[in-house]
Amino acid sequence: MNIVVEVDGQALPATLDDTAAGRAFAEMLPLTLSLGDFGGGVEKVADLPGPLPTNDAPSGMKPVAGDITYYSPWGNLAIFRKGFSHASGLVKLGRFTSGFDAIDRSGSITVTIKAAE
Repeated sequence: MNIVVEVDGQALPATLDDTAAGRAFAEMLPLTLSLGDFGGGVEKVADLPGPLPTNDAPSGMKPVAGDITYYSPWGNLAIFRKGFSHASGLVKLGRFTSGFDAIDRSGSITVTIKAAE
């Protein structure tokens, strides 16, 4: 599924994976979230309104810059600004399909995530 992450008037295209977690996340859309820095700026995180299913997901993953993920132990969305080591409980939801400079910066930002038209 194609989605758009809107921030500061910019529409950043992304694609969600066709997985149980990706489909459940798509059902939550549209979402407006406040993303904050985490892990020394490696990622931006926000709480989600509810849990996502992870029963068919691998036990973890090694994220790269531009990955949109779900950290199941805490129930939050995590967008990776940089690559990171393998993390148990991290589930890939999708990734940005082009640049994501509007998110790749320090500080809290508000984003709206919705299905692409």
